[in-house]
Amino acid sequence: MIPIDDIQTLIPQRPPFVMVDKLLSVTETGTTTGFSIKADNIFVEDGIFKEPGLVENIAQTAAAGAGYAAHTGNKPVAVGYIGAVNGLQIFALPKTGDELVTGITTENQIFDVTLISGKITCNGQLIAQCKMKIFINQIKNQTS
Repeated sequence: MIPIDDIQTLIPQRPPFVMVDKLLSVTETGTTTGFSIKADNIFVEDGIFKEPGLVENIAQTAAAGAGYAAHTGNKPVAVGYIGAVNGLQIFALPKTGDELVTGITTENQIFDVTLISGKITCNGQLIAQCKMKIFINQIKNQTS
């Protein structure tokens, strides 16, 4: 893996909506990212990182993996949209200063739809997991 200095080169999201800050690993079937929760994050309320931020963190981990593949293939980063979230389980909410480690596994890819499973850990404990359906907007990506 080549080092990535700025993960924002791999994802279409921009501040204040960036929920990953380190690319830890990428394989053909999975991606792992890190994310340090800061007090000024839009999903932090009273020092707690809320549920929508956890869902977005999983989705952006998938985006970072796809972006890394695009980057290494000299292609533009694709724009994707969460189509469905299934089986979401949240066991704990992290707080400001915590570091999340998020892993996704690509379960299946059919045309412009990717099915993933994602897990977030914090301090070595599983805090959230779900399956997600992500749609890639090929028309917008062709005109970008």
